[in-house]
Amino acid sequence: MEQIYTADLLYTGGRFLPGGAVLVRGDRIVRTGLGAELLRESPGAEIVDWSGKAIVPGTVNAHNHSFQSLLRGIAVDRPFLEWRSEALYRYTARMDAEAVYTGALLAFGEMLKYGVTTVCDFFYIHNGSTENDEAVIRAAGEVGIRLVFASTMYDWAGAPAAYRESVPEAVDRTRRLAVKYQGHPLVSVHPAPHSPHAASPAMIQAGHRLAQELDTPFHIHVAEEPFEVEETLRDYGLRPVHYLDSLGVLDERVIAIHLVWLDDSEIALLGQRGCKLAYCPSSNMMLADGITRIPDLLQAGVQIALGTDGACSNNRISVYEEMRMCSLLQKVARLDGTCITAPQVYEMGTRRGGELLRLPAGMLEAGAYADFAALDLGDLSLAPKSELLANMVYAMQPGAIADVIVGGRSAVKDGRLVRVAERTISSKVDALFAKWTGKG
Repeated sequence: MEQIYTADLLYTGGRFLPGGAVLVRGDRIVRTGLGAELLRESPGAEIVDWSGKAIVPGTVNAHNHSFQSLLRGIAVDRPFLEWRSEALYRYTARMDAEAVYTGALLAFGEMLKYGVTTVCDFFYIHNGSTENDEAVIRAAGEVGIRLVFASTMYDWAGAPAAYRESVPEAVDRTRRLAVKYQGHPLVSVHPAPHSPHAASPAMIQAGHRLAQELDTPFHIHVAEEPFEVEETLRDYGLRPVHYLDSLGVLDERVIAIHLVWLDDSEIALLGQRGCKLAYCPSSNMMLADGITRIPDLLQAGVQIALGTDGACSNNRISVYEEMRMCSLLQKVARLDGTCITAPQVYEMGTRRGGELLRLPAGMLEAGAYADFAALDLGDLSLAPKSELLANMVYAMQPGAIADVIVGGRSAVKDGRLVRVAERTISSKVDALFAKWTGKG
């Protein structure tokens, strides 16, 4: 069965097409164009009338930690290492599969309401098995979001035991998950050594070899905090990017997260090696990490997408919010209002995210996934409509996102989740905290 979604405006080819429409078959877009033409060519298709709305690509959240949505508001306004201890490490022992599942429901459900259709979840509370990993994947399937599961490989002795695996264990578990979900319509699995700080050289190299074997990207936090630079200089005599290059892992598969503390030589090398960046500006600000040099990285040829990071270091999980923050932060850092533009950050939050994750996502084109959203053109945060793209990036509020489609199926309708009731999710969160605090 085919569906034709018709609307007042369709964002395609970098512009808004009046009277545009999307023809969907199964989980893919067959064609976009004028609604009248698509209706004439496919008279038997089901018509979904989105009058008064604009059809736009779903956004791609290139980096998140879903379990951290449970810890939102905990340990705010703290230095990074204190935040890590008081929020992440303090609550890790309580994160069984049911807690992980609840946190993922909360994170993914909220993202969908904000127009996110694909998320890369960088997950590391394995606790000696893949049970918690499967809980994240189950939650994603239930709410209906497209998931890239970045299976984190972590062996630093200073971390909670639930994070740590041996190199063979991490490789085996990640490989088994990747094989199990190979070809799944909504789930893919990528290796993700945590960072130069929290993954040994052997773990980082094993993760890279596995990415080569599976033919996937390779995710790793890099140079988020000054202490990481100090550690790699102390232990290896190299800055983080040069250290990764010395391990033979710095190539076009790399999706580095953060890249805050870089020197000029590292920026040039990242570009030469074809590396990518998942940039999380709100998290970098919340944790006082510093400011990534986005214009310099772009000039060096580094492809950039946007991520929210976890909701206890942001504390919002909207990619539209990250578009706004990316642009504003770079402008004030450079004292240059032209250094980053609305179209650039919009591409980072949509098409570029799909490209980084090697998915036909974040775009409205024939052959792409049928992942898109409808914006209510009557929402005051989008007025005046003559400047719609700028207002989407700099002004739009979440209430303007009316409907969300993922894989050709409705996930949000009239601003509410379709597949899991929001009250059900909030009740699960409340019950979990009542259990944790002994007030149940």
